[in-house]
Amino acid sequence: MTSKFLNIHCDGGARGNPGPAAIGFVVEDSSKRRIYEYGEGIGETTNNAAEYQAVVLALRWLSGYLHGQNTIDCLNFFLDSQLVVNQLNGNFKIKKPHLRQYHNQIKTLEKNLKIKVGYQYIPREQNTQADKLLNQALDNLK
Repeated sequence: MTSKFLNIHCDGGARGNPGPAAIGFVVEDSSKRRIYEYGEGIGETTNNAAEYQAVVLALRWLSGYLHGQNTIDCLNFFLDSQLVVNQLNGNFKIKKPHLRQYHNQIKTLEKNLKIKVGYQYIPREQNTQADKLLNQALDNLK
């Protein structure tokens, strides 16, 4: 049996830290066909909080998209933040209370999806589409 999965490239960033921030994410199916992309300004925050918010917003979108479907076996998230990936994978402790809140929100969303979710670090150069969406959103804040 072939595994059906979605790849989700997420990015969040702030100009200044903290500063005006935005997120971007791209969802592709197992044949690398883009099925959704999204970018949004999220107000003033830090880079790490923006990275977390990108995952939260992607999972919320996926919750609606996958509602009632049982055709997807796995969600593969790709982020260019080693800190956030290691925290979501349980390798690093989360010291900041606001980041812990995002972490808890993500774990609740994962549980509600009832699908295996994995997080992998990738270099920024491999996350160009999500980065482009967040920068477009930041540019539109002006």
